[in-house]
Amino acid sequence: MTLEDLRVFVAVCKAGSLSAAARDLDCTQSAVSQHVKRLERETGVSLVERQPRGVLPTHAGRVLCDAASDSIAGLDLALRRLGDLVNGDSGSVRVTTGGTTVRHFMSEAIVAFRQRYPKVSLEFQTETSSRNCFDALTAGNLDLAWVTIAGPVRGIEQRPVVALPWVLAVRADDPLAGRPCVNTAELTDISLIRLPHNSTSGARLDAAFAELGVRSSSDTSVADWDTALLLAELGLGHAVVPVLPGWQVPGDGPLRLVPIPDLPPLPVGWAVRRWDALTPLARVFADTVARSCKEKTANTRPK
Repeated sequence: MTLEDLRVFVAVCKAGSLSAAARDLDCTQSAVSQHVKRLERETGVSLVERQPRGVLPTHAGRVLCDAASDSIAGLDLALRRLGDLVNGDSGSVRVTTGGTTVRHFMSEAIVAFRQRYPKVSLEFQTETSSRNCFDALTAGNLDLAWVTIAGPVRGIEQRPVVALPWVLAVRADDPLAGRPCVNTAELTDISLIRLPHNSTSGARLDAAFAELGVRSSSDTSVADWDTALLLAELGLGHAVVPVLPGWQVPGDGPLRLVPIPDLPPLPVGWAVRRWDALTPLARVFADTVARSCKEKTANTRPK
């Protein structure tokens, strides 16, 4: 049993087929099959079940995949950390997050970090939800994930950075635009633009509505917060969104942001496999982003 056998097996479990794993690994399907068969011979158990459209890990396969994923991820991080120690202020920091997160939460921090570490490569992998970020963090050679903080996740440590209050985004000529705030009960009769149904933020908002007894309707759903804001600005609906760092409330121009004080704030921050295993450069980047967000959030206030 070799490390490469385990890497290939984890790739097969993640991809769900030998051919897809072969494409991901840039090798032949026959080579992938040989790695899996060697593991099955040495363990003495079947590790995958052949299906009409791919493979699924058996119970034994899931046990091995979970253990191998954790071990490989830890080894990869250790090797990268050794590389950083050898190379000094060069290396890479790899982050997974949502499509618009970098602009909203990291732009100033990236500039500051690059000025301090010009030789360091910043690499970003986009995912569509916090759940997908957790999966990518567990399965891939990534350092950090910026996520909506949720409940405990196996094999993941989460650290909140800021808590974002919620606002109702409306056009400036909307009857609610001049209000100092709205309460959730008033949202029952309003058609709201729905946040991504697969996102943690959307799920938390739905749960808060349910707990408060709010029955909102929606004719429109969007892929991200920015699209919800654009549609609200165009007068195509009302959007409940979190106040991002640096925003001014109630806003200006054609869009107004009306606070909803009885909705619990949305916590966001970093997720990692292990904080004590982070490379020094990844830790510096995480701290730089956290400091920037906190400073911008402190400056986010009603006009």
